[in-house]
Amino acid sequence: MVRDEVRRFAEQCELSVVICAHNPRSDYLSRVLSALQNQTFSVQQWELLLVDNASNVPLSSSVDLSWHPRSRHVSEPKLGVAEARRRGMLEAVSNLIVFVDDDTVLDADYLSVVNTIKKEWPILGTWGSGFIGLEFEEQPASHLERFFPYLAFRSSKIPRWSNIAPCMDATPVGAGLCVRGNVAKAYCEMFERSKIRIGGRKGEVLLGHEDFEISYVACHTGLGMGVFPALKISHLIPKHRITEDYLLKLYEGSRTSNLMMAYKWQGISVASPYTVRGILSILKNYLVRPGIDRAMYFANLRATIKARRLIAEGRAAG
Repeated sequence: MVRDEVRRFAEQCELSVVICAHNPRSDYLSRVLSALQNQTFSVQQWELLLVDNASNVPLSSSVDLSWHPRSRHVSEPKLGVAEARRRGMLEAVSNLIVFVDDDTVLDADYLSVVNTIKKEWPILGTWGSGFIGLEFEEQPASHLERFFPYLAFRSSKIPRWSNIAPCMDATPVGAGLCVRGNVAKAYCEMFERSKIRIGGRKGEVLLGHEDFEISYVACHTGLGMGVFPALKISHLIPKHRITEDYLLKLYEGSRTSNLMMAYKWQGISVASPYTVRGILSILKNYLVRPGIDRAMYFANLRATIKARRLIAEGRAAG
């Protein structure tokens, strides 16, 4: 009887909302859940999964999901956002998964719009928010605004889509990312056999682009990816994430991941910076570039070195 009930719900379930969380701020997670609780899309049409990714205190002991009739706590002990997303993909019962980060607040009609896009855009395998606003705990210094795109800021005026990767204007980020079931299955299979794994954040390690890779898989399967300004999100930014030191580490992690993705999906090798010309360039940039520009240059240099090492380790392990 229970198995029949689960099967009937799976047939009726329009989408699965998956929150991946590692030691989340309780006030931020409360806002995330409150926004989901206030969605215009009926809770009878979707399920809610909270994936606890190796939090110090199990979230099942402190986070109440009883307001949702089809909610589950799921544990993923292997640290890493890619591992948590894969766990959500494997646990979801519907053929569409919507990823919500533990610091992203969806507009009230987000899930309704997602479901409409699901039906009206069958050519898309992934899609997401075209408008992600940043809500700061403390206002950052003006010279740090150049880093806002690395905090997932986005403001598209019109829908954009593509079936060719890379295409940054049309590639959705992980916050609010929607993934069809067949793409999720293909991604999980690809991840298992990959020599070069794009693992995303792991605690304090600020790598990324595991979300982009899901969309690359969608394109590889013959579908497309897109972003829609009608899908609106507020990204909650704590004060420790607007320091220059943190943002430089975030930038470095993003650049490292970019280089790894380019190698993995386009066959673009990462050139060594330790040639005669490269060393002369390093010296010149050290002398010429001022302040934050110099810091970003050397963050990019460290990213190049790190990407080369990670690619070499992946090839050796494979």
